[in-house]
Amino acid sequence: MCNHCLGRLFATVSTGLSNAQRGAIVRFISAHGGRPPIDDECAICRGLFSEVDKFAILASRASQPFEHSNFLVGSKIDVDIIEAEEQAWVDTGAHETESIKSEMNREIGKSLESSLGIPVEFGSPDLVFLIDTMFDRVTTDVAPLFVYGRYRKYSRKIPQTRWLCRDCRGKGCPRCDGKGKMYDSSVQELIGPIVVRHAEGEGEFFHGMGREDIDALMLGNGRPFVVEVRRPRKRSIDLEAVEQEINDSAEGAVDVTGLRRSSRDEVRGIKEASSPKTYRVRVRFQTDIDHRKLNDIVRVLAEKPICQLTPNRVAHRRANLERTRTVRSVEIETVNGRDAVIVVEADSGTYIKELMHGDDGRTKPSVAEIVGVPCEVTELDVIWVGDKGV
Repeated sequence: MCNHCLGRLFATVSTGLSNAQRGAIVRFISAHGGRPPIDDECAICRGLFSEVDKFAILASRASQPFEHSNFLVGSKIDVDIIEAEEQAWVDTGAHETESIKSEMNREIGKSLESSLGIPVEFGSPDLVFLIDTMFDRVTTDVAPLFVYGRYRKYSRKIPQTRWLCRDCRGKGCPRCDGKGKMYDSSVQELIGPIVVRHAEGEGEFFHGMGREDIDALMLGNGRPFVVEVRRPRKRSIDLEAVEQEINDSAEGAVDVTGLRRSSRDEVRGIKEASSPKTYRVRVRFQTDIDHRKLNDIVRVLAEKPICQLTPNRVAHRRANLERTRTVRSVEIETVNGRDAVIVVEADSGTYIKELMHGDDGRTKPSVAEIVGVPCEVTELDVIWVGDKGV
């Protein structure tokens, strides 16, 4: 065995030494002392450790297209070498061992730290090298770039995310006029590609804290979102310039504020958030209404739970469940004949349109039921998202 492979048999016996140093000590005090095998004379690694610097050079070249401040190394070792090592453990009865893959990753990492001038990162590395030691190949796993912001939507004709055609699923067909999608644009398409271009990435995912209906405006403090850029070549991008470009190019349909770097943990928090929302709803009743009945809306709904079955309008794509939500506050803002404007604060996930018209009894109680007059929602705006973020 070479000193690396000999020392690995005693890897956990002491600290502060490399396996090669441990092997040299064992060889010196052993009755079988003498020079260590060279190159491919080692029965275990067959000279693999003499190639550490070569693997580091290959990894360094593979890293050049990508801006990164840290890295991690993984390796793929010939199965015959792995089996020879495991047989050595059995033959010697060694229990204080370390795998050759672990030592190889560490030694290449040390060489790369020296040549690149940046540290190894075990938690969330910007770049992961997978080195195939049999064929001298290096593949790179590039961590996504996450960018947080808040958007406001001023159009009632665009959805939050890209909406593929239900018939062709993006291929193009008569139903979508060959576009492959149901709407010409979306919030995602007005924001994501600009972030990707600045980061020189290969695509993106759009993560929003919930979503509003296509025909609803998103106003007030805006809805939190994170753009996840795949395989970015640049990480230190000018987010003020990105924000300005998005707002200029959206031509009034959307604007964004507060762009900053984010993380996968924040994406998880946004997806799991259950922040209350405040809505301004314009409702038209079928007949003139008794103003006293409108006051009953506040009394019956404010700070009270409601039960909602999955609305008819989304039943084709969501399970038919009963949900209990709380209406936190209700205010009758204006009344003009058959038209009323109602401001509602409610739990996340409340179906506000159904809270107004009742959805054929699937939401109880509802404004229409309380007033005793059928109604329809003519406009719906989200005017505040009650999260604690900035």
